Amino acid sequence: MAMDPAEIARMIKEALPDASVEVEDYAGDGDHFRATIVSEAFRGKTRVQQHRLINDALAGKLGGDLHALTLQCSAPE
Repeated sequence: MAMDPAEIARMIKEALPDASVEVEDYAGDGDHFRATIVSEAFRGKTRVQQHRLINDALAGKLGGDLHALTLQCSAPE
């Protein structure tokens, strides 16, 4: 079952309410997405720690409804 980019963004924003989130279905198939996320929650965290925050927010969807998600995470400048 394909996912909607707005649903992915909503799930991320539920976990990180301060986040600026942009999600793009770059393959046009509802399975391959690119997300750019800016949140203070990422400050001082390694890339792995940042990605874990997002993976936790999308628990139950990754590997199922959501096949691939490329992440670009950063703290606000």
